[in-house]
Amino acid sequence: MDNSDQAGHGSMLKGFRRKIDNAALAIGKKIAFAFDRLFGRASKVGDRAWFNSDSFPWIAAIEKDWQSILGELEPLLANREHLPNFQDLSPDQRYLTQDDGWKTFFFWAYGLKTSRNCKRSPKTAKILKRIPGMKTAMFSIFAPGKRLPSHRGPFKGVLRYHLALIVPEPSSACAIRVGDDVRHWEAGKSLVFDDTFDHEAWNDTDGVRVVLFVDFIRPMRFPASLINRVMIWMIAVSPFVLGAAGRHLAWERRFEKIVNDKQEGK
Repeated sequence: MDNSDQAGHGSMLKGFRRKIDNAALAIGKKIAFAFDRLFGRASKVGDRAWFNSDSFPWIAAIEKDWQSILGELEPLLANREHLPNFQDLSPDQRYLTQDDGWKTFFFWAYGLKTSRNCKRSPKTAKILKRIPGMKTAMFSIFAPGKRLPSHRGPFKGVLRYHLALIVPEPSSACAIRVGDDVRHWEAGKSLVFDDTFDHEAWNDTDGVRVVLFVDFIRPMRFPASLINRVMIWMIAVSPFVLGAAGRHLAWERRFEKIVNDKQEGK
């Protein structure tokens, strides 16, 4: 088999694998959607688009330490162009974003820890461990002019938490809509919502917007709580999460070299 044949064979395998992955993703979403009603009924905090911060006692302590988190974010922003785009780690997000406008810095993804990033931002990693049921956590960085179109998440077993770290002015031009309600981020303050409701986000300013983005397990009554934990475990060991983890590990190594070379003046 010559080089052209090998290249063609490799391309066919990639295409076949992509079709299998897309089919598995579609099936997984259907299964997750099927549990929406059960999880909504079993939710201890209700089934709505937005939630009051007072419903989660741990939020007040996180907000007290928001400046510590900001202090670890700021050095990372000096290398913002080298941070991964969300779709580079998770290709199934390409329907949402295809440019360089949504950068990420992951700490955990469905319970899988990114050790180098946690070591680089130890205070943030320690603070994140205080969040009951924390499964995914990252810095979510919107470039000036970045918009995410209307969409909905597939899994009602988690709730989403945003702690605003950097909110550019005018803040009225930087917002998120969940359901029929539009909210604006405020530095040091929190938002909690259910991402299975239709939502979109935008940064129509000239500055960078950054939030600490966390998915945590929705408090539920038994037996829904047990079913939910089993589903979260299944997601964590799926090819989508494990594949993203492999891509992230490769990026972590490249990023560490870039930062070290800068420090050494190379």
